[in-house]
Amino acid sequence: MAYTTFDFTVTDGVAHVRLNRPDKRNSMNRAFWEEIREVFAVEIGEKRADVRVAVISSTGPHFTSGMDLSVFGSISAEEGDPARRRERFRRGLIAYQESFTVLDKSRVPVLAAIQGGCIGGGVDLTSACDMRYCTRDAFFVVKEIDLAMVADVGTLQRLPRLIPDGLARELAYTGRNMGAEEALRAGYVNRVYDSHADMMDDVMATARTIAAKSPLAVHGSKEMIRYTRDHSVDESLNYMSVWNAAFIHGGDMPEAFRAMQEKRAPVFADLDLRKEA
Repeated sequence: MAYTTFDFTVTDGVAHVRLNRPDKRNSMNRAFWEEIREVFAVEIGEKRADVRVAVISSTGPHFTSGMDLSVFGSISAEEGDPARRRERFRRGLIAYQESFTVLDKSRVPVLAAIQGGCIGGGVDLTSACDMRYCTRDAFFVVKEIDLAMVADVGTLQRLPRLIPDGLARELAYTGRNMGAEEALRAGYVNRVYDSHADMMDDVMATARTIAAKSPLAVHGSKEMIRYTRDHSVDESLNYMSVWNAAFIHGGDMPEAFRAMQEKRAPVFADLDLRKEA
């Protein structure tokens, strides 16, 4: 499928989603919300078993300026019975939320490479990723407060789990910029780079490292980390025992041991994405 708001390529198990509307500061128009959901839920989730990790990057001086103003315009222009209009609005909002929840729930790790402004919806997006990396000129803004609205697509649900609660509240209440070094200290980003090229080289190298691992083990590791985030230690340990009892007896572990003994890189089969039993 051809996408209009980003480029999508797959090389050596690494899917690269590159936002490509730099003239619009990569703002998130209606097409973006539909396409990002399509690529992660369907393309990666159901069709491309060869994808083992995904990288989201951008073009131009800014990662994204957030929600395109045209989307807000269409919301305010809606007419009809107030109750039905609001019910329709709620369903639409849930669809927008799902556009980033699919990143969080994706079977593959999702890495975000961020330069310049990461504003509004950009924080929603990147907080749903597994890891974040940025250039020294990057900054993060929970912009919704300046628009007299509550951030509603995931920032307020995910950001407090990634950085100190007080800092998350400060950013949400004030709308101030959080620069790259502060984001690094707070643990929001893993590393800061002097240039976009250096960042992309390193992030892609990390992605290729992940892609070379057992896709079943990587998927299981992400599933366990997500489950632990939302459950108690006892519940998480119990789920861990069930997961490994079900999946540890396949062919990947023997292949890993053979590869170590033979001093070669292991070769792991892709996951089977078919839904039928």
